[in-house]
Order: sequence, then C-alpha cells, then structure tokens
Amino acid sequence: MSKNQEELSLLKSLVALLLIVLCLWAAQWQFNRGLDRQARNDAIEENTARPAAPLAALASDVAAHEWQTTTISGSFDTTQQILLRNRYFEGVYGFQLLTRFETQDGKSFWVDCGWIKAGPNALTPPVIPELPSSQVTIEGRLRLDSSLPQGAFFALPSDGSSGLISQANAQSQSQVSENFYIDLLRGNDPALTPAVAAELPELSDGPHMAYALQWVFFGGLVVYGRILIRRDVLSDKEL
Repeated sequence: MSKNQEELSLLKSLVALLLIVLCLWAAQWQFNRGLDRQARNDAIEENTARPAAPLAALASDVAAHEWQTTTISGSFDTTQQILLRNRYFEGVYGFQLLTRFETQDGKSFWVDCGWIKAGPNALTPPVIPELPSSQVTIEGRLRLDSSLPQGAFFALPSDGSSGLISQANAQSQSQVSENFYIDLLRGNDPALTPAVAAELPELSDGPHMAYALQWVFFGGLVVYGRILIRRDVLSDKEL
C-alpha cells in the first residue's frame, strides 16, 4: 500500500471514529431525555394521587409537591389578567386565562383559570368568565412558575375598556410575589369551576428510548461500513 493510500485509509478511519462518537453521544442524550421523561411522569402520577393539602403546607418545597392538589383562601385581582395566545381545545383556537390571586396574608401568584375561546376576530377580545370579587377558597394543582406556558401573550386592560394591552406593557404591569402558580380546578363558588380546566400532560414515555437505540444502530452501521471498505481495499491489494 502506498503512502497516499495509507493516509486516505487513516482519514477514513478517523471520519468513521468521529461519526461513531457522535452517534453514541446522540444515543446517550436521547437516553437521558427518556429517563427525565419517565421521572417526570412518575412524579405527576404520584403527586396527583396525593390528597389535597393547604398551600401553606406545600409552599416551602414546591418542586417536591408540584402537581399536588392544594387549597388556599384569598381573592382574585381581575385588574391583573393575562391571555396566553395560541392555545387550542378540541381544535378551536383560544387563550389560556391567567388571573392574579392574592392570599389573606398578602402573597400573590398567578392562577390558570382555564381555556377560553377567542373572539370572532383579532380586534375583538374574548368573553372573559366573571370571577368573584369577594374572598374565596380555591382548589387547584400546584405548579412551578418555570412550567408556566411561555410564548406571546396579551394583558386585559384594567380599566375595562375594549382591546388588549401589548406584551411589553403586560410584562411591566403584571407582578406577583411567589415562584409558583396554580391550575384552578374548583372553589367554594360554582363560578370558580373553569369550563375547560388546564389539562394534565400526556403521560407517555415518548420516542426517546427508541431514538437512543436508533443512534446505536447507526453507530453500528458506521463500524460495519468501515469494515467493508477496509476489506475491499485489502482484496484489491491482493489482486
């Protein structure tokens, strides 16, 4: 074998090695994502099965109690409401309605009051369900604020006028003190039960483990292909 052929063979081996490393890295990444998905599903199943508990008993460690049903007394501040865009229910476009809630001891957080249908056009605000202005007791799922649906949103004007406030203004005017929010399920007033409450996520493991095996298979194909190329080169040399 000439020096050029040896250098070419070495280059092919290095390329094959790089591809194998990339395949194994991708397989490990998908495998770890699968483990994270399974752990998340287990936590959701475990915490949703727990009995309802007062918020004061859970707020010290929200991460450990996320998805557990909790109860709290306070009042809604309907001058602080946000509409999260691009939310669908049974194929119908709408918004997720967030309303600021203040407890009796002055703490505040968002409450996801469920899905509402969009107006007939982009210039018409949707019909907002009327929430009690008095002190109420609500029951809902405790959520981390990092899980709050992200994306473009609008704020409802606090003066009751028509239209929507821009996203920038909504960010500046809407403030809460706590690092969690609640998916509203029901309350001591029938008006507190959302027509379409926030749903639990689908508890499936997803395709991550299958993708991990797929990347291992791709790595094996690279090894097999390199062996075939090497064998053909040796066969040509013998001839």
